[in-house]
Amino acid sequence: MWRLPGARAALRGVRTAVERHSRAEAATETGTGAMERAVVRCVPSEPKLSLSFALADGSHKNMQRDQSEPLGRVLSRIATNALKGHAKAAAAKKSRKNRPNASGGVACAGPGSEPAAACEPVVKLYYREEAVAEDVLNVDAWQDGAVLQIGDVKYKVERNPPAFTELQLPRYIMAGFPVCPKLSLEFGDPASSLFRWYKEAKPGAAEPEGGGPSSLSPSSSSPGWTETGVDERVYTPSNADIGLRLKLHCTPGNGQRFGPSRELESVCLVEAGPGTCTFDHRHLYTKKVTDDALIRTVSYNILADTYAQTEFSRTVLYPYCAPYALELDYRQNLIQKELTGYNADLICLQEVDRSVFTDSLVPALEAFGLEGVFRIKQHEGLATFYRKSKFSLLSQHDISFHEALESDPLHKELLEKLVLYPSAQERVLQRSSVLQVSVLQSRQDSSKKICVANTHLYWHPKGGYIRLIQMAVALAHIRHVSCDLYPGIPVIFCGDFNSTPSTGMYHFVINGNIPEDHEDWASNGEEERCNMSLAHFFKLKSACGEPAYTNYVGGFHGCLDYIFIDLNALEVEQVIPLPSHEEVTTHQALPSVSHPSDHIALVCDLKWK
Repeated sequence: MWRLPGARAALRGVRTAVERHSRAEAATETGTGAMERAVVRCVPSEPKLSLSFALADGSHKNMQRDQSEPLGRVLSRIATNALKGHAKAAAAKKSRKNRPNASGGVACAGPGSEPAAACEPVVKLYYREEAVAEDVLNVDAWQDGAVLQIGDVKYKVERNPPAFTELQLPRYIMAGFPVCPKLSLEFGDPASSLFRWYKEAKPGAAEPEGGGPSSLSPSSSSPGWTETGVDERVYTPSNADIGLRLKLHCTPGNGQRFGPSRELESVCLVEAGPGTCTFDHRHLYTKKVTDDALIRTVSYNILADTYAQTEFSRTVLYPYCAPYALELDYRQNLIQKELTGYNADLICLQEVDRSVFTDSLVPALEAFGLEGVFRIKQHEGLATFYRKSKFSLLSQHDISFHEALESDPLHKELLEKLVLYPSAQERVLQRSSVLQVSVLQSRQDSSKKICVANTHLYWHPKGGYIRLIQMAVALAHIRHVSCDLYPGIPVIFCGDFNSTPSTGMYHFVINGNIPEDHEDWASNGEEERCNMSLAHFFKLKSACGEPAYTNYVGGFHGCLDYIFIDLNALEVEQVIPLPSHEEVTTHQALPSVSHPSDHIALVCDLKWK
């Protein structure tokens, strides 16, 4: 077990100390009195504790015991296991000695050799150099720093050391795109953990200077692997890595000590990237995180895998897109690189598969300082990420539109208007659209709070009146949060609103009202007409204006996505230019091998007034 003198020592210095410790530990492993490691996991919420250690015969034991069990029973079981292991080792040794040697004879035990002992080894647990009584309960007996003795072998007990509970590399790795391992820790955190990346040595490649790579573990210095020189959580392969596998060596830490290291190798080879992507030029404007006065905001429909991987998508919606470029493993590389390259403070995403959120977006964006929340719709949902160094999450106020409309008194007046049109009411209440609302607080100035809303309105071209109703519910709910619950806080409302600037929905948001004779009330014909006037009190503006399009597919292009901001409290500092028309149409339309979605991300820098 290693301890740091301070809570947050410089990790590079720590790494050197850990490497020295590891080399010293390896060098003395066979020496007299070398201390092995016994890892105990014991948490109050679980009835059992686990005990892991390696016996002298090389076998690894992982025991699950009741926390309320007396220590003596565990020690007795360990003694039995050790005896069995000793017997197996002795039998194997005898078998080896009786094998014919190279000259055809039989190698026999020499004079003075003794048969294996038939009695159980002495097993004791010591704490502060005193034996722990056998009637002490496990939960109290197995303390950090205790010493377990099995025969002549001593084990230092480490109770609840930092440990990886999940560690996984992506299944598809491309040169020029960041590799973000998915990891979960117990009793630790990624920022205090150590990472080191290796790549396969090319056949016939010369050894690095200094006689080969140094390593945190003996296995990493095998001739098949060389160091990349990267000791961060994220590694971006270069073209020189194409055709090679990667290996990651991780040591979990918590700022006080380190836990057992783990290694994992990629199951795939590094492949060549697609060349220039639609977002590469945009990243030139977002090389650094903004200062505290600004809020870089992104809104992006990333195209759910559940929609991209259908026969209809491949043959009708996106027939121009190479099939491999519609596969999730490929698109995730592009999405991760695009989002991390914006260095955003707020990211609102639509069409997010639950597995994409947990397995891809969270690991990637967490490595770049962002934390996220997710709201499922049906097959996919919404995700909002915020920069942890700038914001903390105060509360969440997500709703389903149809549930809120039916049950929340806030929308009683709107529902009373809608029930006069049964056909329209039925259609509205069938929709599964949701609204994600998060209240964030500035870490630099606790008096500054902000209401961040994110939604994806009903998609059908003839659903204009449904989108109007959904937006009315959304704005009433956001008003409740930003005025009643947190009086006076500004609003940022992002989303795919499936509405061009000429629609009633956009008119309603920007102008604050919609007349009952607007044509969108009959968007699906006279049978579903539902004339009503609506109003809201917000003063909202589209921060990125009205681009020619934010969605570009073979049969349609138009502006459907917006970042609406509260003009009373926020102003636009900078809008990151969208890709050029030439870039968007390089491969005919979107998505493509160089763009992961049929939508284009909106990116802008906002400033507090």
